[in-house]
Amino acid sequence: MEIRSVNPSDLNLLSEIDGTIDSSQYVHVDQSGDGLAMTWKLQERPLRERRVRPNPIDDEVSFWLKQIASGADEGIALMIEHDAVPVALVVASQDYPHKTMKVHDIRVDFDHRRQGLAMALLYQVISMAREAECRAVAAELATDNFPAAQLLAKCGFEVAGLDARRHSNHDLVKEAVTLFWYAPLD
Repeated sequence: MEIRSVNPSDLNLLSEIDGTIDSSQYVHVDQSGDGLAMTWKLQERPLRERRVRPNPIDDEVSFWLKQIASGADEGIALMIEHDAVPVALVVASQDYPHKTMKVHDIRVDFDHRRQGLAMALLYQVISMAREAECRAVAAELATDNFPAAQLLAKCGFEVAGLDARRHSNHDLVKEAVTLFWYAPLD
């Protein structure tokens, strides 16, 4: 297996990485209080039923991939190949005003998970963020993507906030709150 930068010729192959999310747990968000006295409590809980959902590369990530691979924008677009087939991908860009590196997407093909590929890619991003003198690496994910939450926690990321209404006014009920994660570098 080889980690290398994504080239424009790779873009059509990357959609073949099966980023299916398979989880039987989620991060439960419990809200109490109101106004400025509001508090949030996070805890691991089982889902009512195992959730397996497709996770195709969305338009925003596709845009970043094209921009970075073509050299039109600065950022990180790394992939891992196995037998000349892409099996893992990370896309990140620097947020200059906030001195952070934002991870837009990290995915590992379903058949190649649990081999440390995502950790290797995240450590590459963290290393590059340090070289760029960033203060942190940032990531966002929904609470129902428990495997990604475990990965971020294992790699030194901490939950720094949440948005219970990013996708709708009912996300808290649907177990799909967005969590903001940071890996501090200082």
